[in-house]
Amino acid sequence: MVAASAAGDAVERARRMPGLAVGLHLVLADGKAVLPPSLIPDLVDAQGWFNSAMVRNGFRFFFLPSVRRQLAAEIRAQFEVFAATGLTLDHVNAHKHFHLHPTILSLLLSIGRDFGLRAVRLPAEPGMGPWLRPWLSLMRRRLDRAGITYNDHVFGLHHSGGMDEGVLLKMLSQLPDGLSELYLHPAVRDGLTASMADYRHSDELAALLSPRVRGAIVGRYRLCSGFRDPAAAAT
Repeated sequence: MVAASAAGDAVERARRMPGLAVGLHLVLADGKAVLPPSLIPDLVDAQGWFNSAMVRNGFRFFFLPSVRRQLAAEIRAQFEVFAATGLTLDHVNAHKHFHLHPTILSLLLSIGRDFGLRAVRLPAEPGMGPWLRPWLSLMRRRLDRAGITYNDHVFGLHHSGGMDEGVLLKMLSQLPDGLSELYLHPAVRDGLTASMADYRHSDELAALLSPRVRGAIVGRYRLCSGFRDPAAAAT
């Protein structure tokens, strides 16, 4: 999240760990924009914040050309801020999986070409509602046509904020074939933001550091060092 308050600290930490695969997490809902409100007045409030009305905004992105132009400008601005860090772009996704929206995906793919985009998260978790399947199928076809790498499955949607050791161990015991992405929100303490008040960040961090979780992975799965890992691209 390049406009988030801790982005500078995150970049400095990433620079000290050159093997870390870092991606751009586009924020187009429930977060801070990069551009000033005067340039994107139809997207943000006076303080430069996106709201959480994703359904309403999705219709506006699709039907209103003026809003779509502002959206494109903000997406490009976020890519530019990431590029300015000097970090290698491993992948791109969007906050709250908003890149599932066809307009956002189109802009992400077209603008991303200018910044070396090679991989995108496909927000497809087993057990998702049938109403999402057509959108996921469309997304797969568009990513394939664009030559973009993506995961086969993602885990973290159903247990967002609660990916503790027990949940991870259960997932690892039954991962399907293919490339799976597990995402968490780890931190050393809980209650970081109002929107994540019920997230158990410290339990998720403990799960990632758990010897039992590591033992469930070793010898059974191949850990990929980001989407640029040849094993990920070949899956």
